[in-house]
Amino acid sequence: MRRALTVIAALAGIAAAAVVLRAREQATPLPEPVERLMYLTAGQTAGRVFLGFDAVAADIYWIRAIQHYGRDRRMLDRANRFELLAPLLDLATTLDPLFIAAYRGGALLLASEPPGGPGRHDEAIALLEKGLRTSPERWQYALDIGFIHYWHRGERLRAADWFERAAAIPGAPVWIAQVAAVTRVEGGDRSGARPLLEALAESDDSAVRESAVRSLAQVDALDAVDDLERIVAQYKAEVQTAPASWADLVASGDLPGIPVDATGVPFTLDAETGQVAIGAGSTLLPLPAGLRNE
Repeated sequence: MRRALTVIAALAGIAAAAVVLRAREQATPLPEPVERLMYLTAGQTAGRVFLGFDAVAADIYWIRAIQHYGRDRRMLDRANRFELLAPLLDLATTLDPLFIAAYRGGALLLASEPPGGPGRHDEAIALLEKGLRTSPERWQYALDIGFIHYWHRGERLRAADWFERAAAIPGAPVWIAQVAAVTRVEGGDRSGARPLLEALAESDDSAVRESAVRSLAQVDALDAVDDLERIVAQYKAEVQTAPASWADLVASGDLPGIPVDATGVPFTLDAETGQVAIGAGSTLLPLPAGLRNE
């Protein structure tokens, strides 16, 4: 009983102290710094100052970068938010050129969108390109650049270029080439995606091979949709009325039969709009995000 009372008294004391400290912080908060300074702005200078302890110094600047990001993320009314983030990351990666976390994590912070982040895509890409120049074998940097173009800038073809570059680096996982191909299709470059998919369709990995074959069938189906819509438009121009069904186009001789995709499922035709789509029962669906799927 005596021990239990002692524990209860200790907990009560801790709780009371916490309340007092909280009240004190609210009454007399710590002052905000008038200026935020970087005492060192060049990695070469910092290296001389730290006398060979470059890795330790890099860790310090990496921690400072995270603290700077976290503080400014909460202070929405501060002017020049995140102004030191890129310089701090540059210092950290100059002091330790092999600092993978600073390159990849730092790029993630730089690219994060406002108001929670600076939205500085160019600086994020520049940081990753710096890492790639130092370590050209790091396919992860090229992959990250591709994702910045994809998610933050909506640049599908530029993203595909970087995914292809990442996939070409020795040691890169084979699935990156699949991502590159699908992204290129999303960007409207189906012909550019075909060679990638055809190469993957010859892979020794059965999962990769099956996925590539399916993606090729999806590309074929999308090409067929475009061709069929041109036929529908031509029929409408000649007959002055839209075809009510595929039967009208078969009867006119424009089609040899009801068109089907690689899985044998007929394409659908909207008689009012003239739009063609992959049939709802096709195993080619769902299409990758960003592809047409009416």
